[in-house]
Amino acid sequence: MATTPLVVIVGETASGKSQLAIELSQRFNGEIIAADSWTVRREVNIGTAKPSLEDRLKVPHHLLDVAGPNEDFTAAVFKRLANQTIQAICGRGKLPIMVGGTGLYIDGVLYDFGFLPEGDRSARQALNVKSIQGLLVQAKQKGIDLTGIDVRNKRRIIRALETKGSRPTRGELRPNTLIIGLALPRETLQSRIEQRVDTMLKSGLEAEVKRLSETYGWECEALKGIGYAQWQAYFNGTQTLPQTRAAIIKATQDLAKRQRTWFKRNKSIHWITDTKAAIDLVEAFLNKLDAHD
Repeated sequence: MATTPLVVIVGETASGKSQLAIELSQRFNGEIIAADSWTVRREVNIGTAKPSLEDRLKVPHHLLDVAGPNEDFTAAVFKRLANQTIQAICGRGKLPIMVGGTGLYIDGVLYDFGFLPEGDRSARQALNVKSIQGLLVQAKQKGIDLTGIDVRNKRRIIRALETKGSRPTRGELRPNTLIIGLALPRETLQSRIEQRVDTMLKSGLEAEVKRLSETYGWECEALKGIGYAQWQAYFNGTQTLPQTRAAIIKATQDLAKRQRTWFKRNKSIHWITDTKAAIDLVEAFLNKLDAHD
């Protein structure tokens, strides 16, 4: 069986990926698969910039709201659901368009990552109470190579300890796949990030975070995300609203930088700056597939 076609749109947060995906879906009879580690969660809507009901009525969106705020959800689960969704969309005679900024989710599908089994929950809790420095010492004692792992990220170090340093296997790029990268000038992106955060604040982000923290507590997975974690100091009375806004903007800028670094390593991405270039790429991609049928 021939591999089903797939168009993928990647780029930094606030770069306009979702809008481009909607435009391409409307033009090429597509349906959207959201590849975002935060929009998969229910009840986190404003701070995740989840597609609006209006956008979802324009084009079918998939893999939004598939996990609770405090449920486990991994890249391996995303890969399984995404592959099922790609097949289902193609089965309807539509074009699957996967869009997002979570590099591990996207690459897991594109390169058929062989993800490692989940670690033992009680052992993870024991590791979680340790400091980053304590975890680094433990990794060194066990001879675990942390090269290429973000050692500022506690969860990544714990995962390396759980897997004894093993890494997921990675295959070749799936056939019949077009990857489009949306690139914006840094100044434009900076401005869009600030505008997005201000829109979230006006849309009731503070109330959304307050309700989630009161319902689930600050250890809730959803409240570890950008736009949520920065509020804890505000609600504790140790941070002002302007300081909270600045913290969210800074965390979002840092995320954009990490995304840029992740995607720039992938030489299969076609980088574009406008919608017309994306339309031309998809037309050429589909024409080539038709010629091979």
